[in-house]
Amino acid sequence: MAGSDALATGTAGVPAAPDTVKILIAGGFGVGKTTMVGSVSEITPLRTEEPLTVAGLGVDDLAGIEEKRATTVAMDFGRITISDELVLYLFGTPGQQRFWFMWNDLAVGALGAVVLIDVRRPESSFAAVDFFERRRIPFVVAVNGFDGRHPYPAEDIRESLALPPDVPVVLCDARRRESSRDVLIALLDLLIAAAVD
Repeated sequence: MAGSDALATGTAGVPAAPDTVKILIAGGFGVGKTTMVGSVSEITPLRTEEPLTVAGLGVDDLAGIEEKRATTVAMDFGRITISDELVLYLFGTPGQQRFWFMWNDLAVGALGAVVLIDVRRPESSFAAVDFFERRRIPFVVAVNGFDGRHPYPAEDIRESLALPPDVPVVLCDARRRESSRDVLIALLDLLIAAAVD
């Protein structure tokens, strides 16, 4: 077969299955998790979005995100093929507190995470930072610049979240594929560095 020598082979010359890496995209309600998974996935992402209804009034805090019309109720799923040997599976977590119980199941087998922050409402992602710190799952903080703006430098955000120096802080625009890709590269660099140590 043409090009088959470029693939790793398993028994009887059958191409070996690629290694897969599970990555979580987490953060508070309305920070852009679904947008990030959708912007960078090579497949049409699986989404479990449902419309916001009057039943959520008084439960879901829409301050600062009044234009939001739908919400993830289980997870988002996307995939990125890095090479013939490596594929990333992306799992976006639900952001509302009443769905946080699902995070424990979604975190099983995850090698790392992206904690997405909306600087207009940074407190919405404090729980995500705490979740990964407690479980010792390596993570990067990605600051989603809504309307393409980043009013605060990365070091100010690091200080406000009391992050240790080894947690990367990356400014991004979750709508842009290249920007979301750069966040994932920062996470992969972190995971590779941790594996070497």
